[in-house]
Amino acid sequence: MQAPSSKRFATLDERWAAVRARDASADGLFVYSVRSTGVYCRPSCPSRPARRENVAFHDSCADAAAAGFRACLRCRPGEPPLAERQAAAVARACRLIEQAEEQPDLDSLAQEAGMSRFHFHRVFKAHTGITPRAYAAARRAERLKRELAQAPSVTTAAYDAGFNSSARLYAASNEVLGMTPTRFRAGGSGETIRFAVGGCSLGAILVASTAKGICAILIGDDPELLVRDLQDRFPRAELLGGDAAFERTVALVVGFVEAPGIGLDLPLDVRGTVFQQRVWQALREIPAGQTVSYAELARRLGMPQGARAVASACAANALAVAVPCHRVVRNDGALSGYRWGVERKQALLEREGSR
Repeated sequence: MQAPSSKRFATLDERWAAVRARDASADGLFVYSVRSTGVYCRPSCPSRPARRENVAFHDSCADAAAAGFRACLRCRPGEPPLAERQAAAVARACRLIEQAEEQPDLDSLAQEAGMSRFHFHRVFKAHTGITPRAYAAARRAERLKRELAQAPSVTTAAYDAGFNSSARLYAASNEVLGMTPTRFRAGGSGETIRFAVGGCSLGAILVASTAKGICAILIGDDPELLVRDLQDRFPRAELLGGDAAFERTVALVVGFVEAPGIGLDLPLDVRGTVFQQRVWQALREIPAGQTVSYAELARRLGMPQGARAVASACAANALAVAVPCHRVVRNDGALSGYRWGVERKQALLEREGSR
């Protein structure tokens, strides 16, 4: 029998090794049949290993079927790989959550996905980084923000966003909005934010703080653009220039930017979705002087397919250096995707001694 001619898994020995290792990277490149059972499988099939003398290899499902074998009911070689099927099921669940007026229960979502509730829960978290319940809460928060901007009253916005009562909305408002619904509806009206713009070795720096803690550390070339960015985030908040006490806070932040390894012992007012906050917390756990890839950070969060989502969360970070997204690099170690410029990312990493 002549060896197959494909570049990957080109020989029979390579194909047999892939089958023994249940190598998912070989799925779609060939299938194997088992003479004793009469079925054919994808290389990653979890079924009990077959004896080599009973195994034959085929370049496609059609070839295996033409040879008289039927598809394995366990690994379903004629369908997309398991990871793709799971991703599609999670995507359908996300659409159901987004379109439902009330949050679907876990059993209903799992039944739609064709999985047990416990397996679906694990799969959903692996692909999105959060649980179905947290995803539903994040989507409801997004609806609430939209409704607060256009509904005639807070009560109407609460019901339209899926809250059963305005009391429940107010109880959850600080976690969901970072302020009361009335204040958010007014674009941060009534919230006082102190800020100051200064200089550091990386360029202009803006530091802003609410009563809870520092809400923004922005770095750039143009101080006016930094102030405009802050105004866009809090369009109706009362922005006050920093007093003497706040200037000391700014000095601490600038010192931290110049030497990130010393740490920043100041409270932060971190605002973002549930998933973004999970990513940002994971970033803060990366020690100074170390880097991780987007893919590795996604794996640490329990979502091996979530590198793009992690990168998006890094891009949304408004607390430069304090939430150290500069410590995340590409899989090959190259620098990319830094909101404040790759040159600044390089400088920060050099200061931390990781490159």
